[in-house]
Amino acid sequence: MSEFERQIVLDTETTGLEHRQGHRIIEIGCVELINRKLTGNNYHIYLNPDREIDQGAIEVHGITNEFLADKPRFVDIYEQMMEYLSGAELIIHNAAFDVGFLDAELEKISGYQIRINTVCGVHDTLIQARKMFPGQRNDLDSLCRRYEINNSHRELHGALLDAEILADVYLAMTGGQTSLSLEAAPNAGHETDSSFHKVDLTALELPKVVPTDEELNMHRDWLERLDQKVDGHCVWSKLINKQSADVCPEESANTGVKH
Repeated sequence: MSEFERQIVLDTETTGLEHRQGHRIIEIGCVELINRKLTGNNYHIYLNPDREIDQGAIEVHGITNEFLADKPRFVDIYEQMMEYLSGAELIIHNAAFDVGFLDAELEKISGYQIRINTVCGVHDTLIQARKMFPGQRNDLDSLCRRYEINNSHRELHGALLDAEILADVYLAMTGGQTSLSLEAAPNAGHETDSSFHKVDLTALELPKVVPTDEELNMHRDWLERLDQKVDGHCVWSKLINKQSADVCPEESANTGVKH
């Protein structure tokens, strides 16, 4: 689980593959997550790069110079963009590519010294996927197939569309659904179904099953292996460590349990 409450899933489209050859960003797409929930507070913009787009890049994303002719330039939007990104953790697939392009754009702005990693955390889902699935294909399409995420509407690459897909992939890679509700909320704009009745849960007597010491040790061993596999992002390990510290803080301090 990330230490950041606010995360931004980010993707860019560019005029070509290498910013060191003068290629520029032409689209930025961002999807906001707060406490692992989609908020709808997304950021999306097309940019005029003041240069020709490589034909190979057009074949990937379908964005043309003619379409971008009346769009703003990066220098016109960078303050707004950086304010939106500030303090969040960026979730990016192959982060070196996108962060490299963003930093290259920022370097072109006279007197502006801030770089992306000075105001944001950065989490690379490609690096995470390679650790979780060594030796396998870990591009976004392959991860969608692995986690059964529907991306059939993705005929061409697009920054916002790819960020939306990556948000689903990231949540699946790091634990999927994070909360359950026992109460059904009525649909917006519709009256509540009169046949729906709440159940009085206080009247239920549920059996309490207590695990044996052997079962607890086996469970801890399994969590340690899982935590190593997901590079320290196992939610259950963090919860158990916190519960242990809450129950016996002095013992936790003496045994070096991390909070």
